[in-house]
Amino acid sequence: MKLRPLRDLGASEPRRSEDGPRDGFRSYSKRAMAGLRADERAWIGGAQAGSLPDLEALFRDHWPRAYRAAYLVVHDAAAAEDIAQEAFLSAIRTLDRFDRGRPFGPWLHRIVVNRAIDWARARALRAEVGEPPLELASADRDGAPYSKPVLAALAELSPDHRAVIVLRHLLEYTPGEIARILDLPRGTVNSRLRRGLDDLAERLEPDEETL
Repeated sequence: MKLRPLRDLGASEPRRSEDGPRDGFRSYSKRAMAGLRADERAWIGGAQAGSLPDLEALFRDHWPRAYRAAYLVVHDAAAAEDIAQEAFLSAIRTLDRFDRGRPFGPWLHRIVVNRAIDWARARALRAEVGEPPLELASADRDGAPYSKPVLAALAELSPDHRAVIVLRHLLEYTPGEIARILDLPRGTVNSRLRRGLDDLAERLEPDEETL
């Protein structure tokens, strides 16, 4: 029987409708909108006005999830740091076009994940091989560990499959939101999620000969 890798990825498993979000589950964007804090609005406004302290506060608040999202797609610590930093700078440079009434996270994550996919695809073409320090991304924002077997199995997936799994189960976007972030048809997102999770589960199956 296949393992249930989503538990190791930090996702709860309430019931799910055929084409909608899980019962009792709200997307990252909706939760961020509901909990959009006055301090984040103030940081964004201050950053738009050139305030360095507000810019630093915005960076500190969003850096951990941006870095982990990048890392889980590229599985290279130095590259993930560069990608997250460059994505943040890109977001700051275009703050004049940002709607201050919306959460900053989804906008930043779109830039991070798309840049991470591009980097991972380029590395695959160059056939570079490395041993990434998986422990660097082994905890979510609340400190709950992701198991190293899951991280190692995730690293073996294609960049496209890693990206949709990270967006769905780390950042908790709905398939519809992922489709908008990646500029893909909804059906393509659902297909990549199914195939990626099936592949992940197969890689995590115990070797029956060793039992």
